[in-house]
Amino acid sequence: MKLMTPGPTQVRQNVMDARSRAFVNPDLDLTFYEYYRKTCERLEQALGATDHKAYILGGEGILGLEAACASLTEPGDRVLIIDNGIFGKGFADFVTLYGGEAVLFTTDYLKEVDPEELRAFLEKDSDFKYATMVHCDTPSGVLNDVETLSNICNSYGIMVVADSVSAMFGERLNLGEAHIDILCGGSQKALSAPPGLTMVWVSERAFRAMEERKSPIRSFYANLLQIKDYYENKWFPYTMPVSDIMGLGTALDNFLADPDVYDRHERVAEATRKAVTEMGLSLHLNSGMSNTVTVIDVPEGKSDREIIGAMRETYGIQIAGCFDILEGKVIRIGHMGENCNMEDVNQTLKALEEVLHQ
Repeated sequence: MKLMTPGPTQVRQNVMDARSRAFVNPDLDLTFYEYYRKTCERLEQALGATDHKAYILGGEGILGLEAACASLTEPGDRVLIIDNGIFGKGFADFVTLYGGEAVLFTTDYLKEVDPEELRAFLEKDSDFKYATMVHCDTPSGVLNDVETLSNICNSYGIMVVADSVSAMFGERLNLGEAHIDILCGGSQKALSAPPGLTMVWVSERAFRAMEERKSPIRSFYANLLQIKDYYENKWFPYTMPVSDIMGLGTALDNFLADPDVYDRHERVAEATRKAVTEMGLSLHLNSGMSNTVTVIDVPEGKSDREIIGAMRETYGIQIAGCFDILEGKVIRIGHMGENCNMEDVNQTLKALEEVLHQ
């Protein structure tokens, strides 16, 4: 089965090989603390972090989103939810779960957030502890300029939590030019490691806000303070999934060794969108399309399950449908990470065209 979904993606053989190596006890062997620290430092390097420390958490990408909200939110805190997609709106659930007041800034779901509209909103109301935003909202594929949006929030003294799970390593992002206090990523998207790990980049300001809380963090597993001083203390809050982390380290090697990675994502995405429209299909978004996933409206009279099933059963290619408000309305092709090559994308588009003719 060729996996052409917007995560999990295909995984290179050297990543699989790294996961099969013998491993040590991560709680007791100091060599693992060194490996973990160096891997985290390379994650900082990869995204231009200057005021952030990176950490790898044992859990799928959603863990990072919840951990950010759990660690920052105190009862009664007002939190701005920048909402132009399913995952953007979903941050409100984490905020309310930990006692915060979620205030939604909802914009058009068919395009990126307009920075000037956000600025105008904050001119009227900027009393927020932090704001949440999504880099690429995977269900619709909309891409937001989180560097600009975070800098606007910072100008009002608002911290920022950003979900870049399905964008980072496929879309350019420089933490040194942004004011993102907690950035969240996942192993199974453009980095092309298997699912199971969250990466977070945490600023000094965010850690200071956690340490100055008036009430304790209402979680253990989702408490970022638990892992903050792991290296100094030679202690992890839970047993680290060593094999997964070794695989992620090799996937990061692959990324850092590829100087064409961002340009290739642009080329492949543009070619995919062009081919889709030449087939007579409609792209779901009006603007703000990500280079990691293409989202296509299901043609009238067709079924998403029918298309996805025929792709899988006849051609051995797995693409994705969607959920929530987009359930049954769109199909999605992931061209991120190891999926981002013309051979696999051409094969996928040819199969899609044949399925639709049939």
